Amino acid sequence: MDFATYFQDRLAALKSEGNYRVFADLEKRCGSFPKAERHRPDGTTEEVTIWCSNDYLGMGQHPDVVAAMVDAVRTCGTGAGGTRNISGTNHHHVLLERELADLHGKEGALLFTSGYVSNWAALSTLGAQIPNAVILSDEKNHASMIEGIRHSRADKVLWKHNDWRDLDRKLHAVGDRPKIVAFESVYSMDGDIAPIREIVEVCEAHGALSYIDEVHAVGMYGPRGGGVSEERGLAHRIDVIEGTLGKAFGVVGGYITARAELIDFVRSFASGFIFTTALPPACAAAATASIRHLKTSGAERARQKANVARVRAMLDARGIPHMKNDSHIIPVMIGDPVKCRMISDMLMADWGIYVQPINYPTVPKGTERLRITPGPLHSAEDIAHLIEALSALFSRCAIAHAVA
Repeated sequence: MDFATYFQDRLAALKSEGNYRVFADLEKRCGSFPKAERHRPDGTTEEVTIWCSNDYLGMGQHPDVVAAMVDAVRTCGTGAGGTRNISGTNHHHVLLERELADLHGKEGALLFTSGYVSNWAALSTLGAQIPNAVILSDEKNHASMIEGIRHSRADKVLWKHNDWRDLDRKLHAVGDRPKIVAFESVYSMDGDIAPIREIVEVCEAHGALSYIDEVHAVGMYGPRGGGVSEERGLAHRIDVIEGTLGKAFGVVGGYITARAELIDFVRSFASGFIFTTALPPACAAAATASIRHLKTSGAERARQKANVARVRAMLDARGIPHMKNDSHIIPVMIGDPVKCRMISDMLMADWGIYVQPINYPTVPKGTERLRITPGPLHSAEDIAHLIEALSALFSRCAIAHAVA
């Protein structure tokens, strides 16, 4: 086989479809976020404003978080030295897991190197190790959950997105087998929020283990940042709450929280935990500082919500189509992969605005979009500039007509 030609042809097809991904070379400046330096291919730089970061609250540059990481590097060095199984658990890991268990009101927590790995490892372990288990998965679950379920080789049943009645029917059809229900709280591409109470009640009625992915909600919702499950007073009724340290908490890593015996079970059987180098102690220390801050401070969440409302209102005033939802994610709909890429490029080149296009396979074909995430550090001037740019480009490219 001519591998080189095969690779080139597949990449050429991606480019012709408008689905080829191009990464911007950006350099964040601590204290200036959401501003960043863009490094052009010609070696020059320019300042841009980031509008699609998952560092939703700007905690990646918070003085307490930065100081905690710097102090831990000075005292512990850089890396963890290997897996926790071989090289030992650093005390910063222990402190962070205690903080996470407390955040979600659970007996225990377990750290992983990313939110992707925590979903993959936990779901694959539960599905593989529980005899005759069946996993019922929301049809729009994240790729990490899908891969974990697939790797478990357990039977899988898809239920209609956010449709708890369909889940109820399919749980009833499964019968007496051990059942695991996997779903998300905030779905990151459409920004919609699951009917968590109804889903939990259905799980309880069928004796199913409930597993919720809160990666786009932790830090963002609830009086202490425990996610939508905390905001709605349901955390204590959910068996496993999974989250990330790499979005609203501004660091890196993933985790699950649950009853002590479930945490110990996953710790003992999950290859994605046992055989992976642990998070650097400095990352754990920084995440602990971020969680502690957001448990007591609602200022960042309040400013972020106000900016989301302002952006939505200004988009409506200009007639720019965006998907309605109750979350902090604003999908501005384009509906064409080539135009989506083109508008993203023009926003960067002509307006100094960075918004990455979201195309297939992340979203279905025909639903291409710009995914905007206003944060507490975007100024009124930043918002006005964004709306003016989008309005000009939508008129220029006739996007509103194309979407309608």
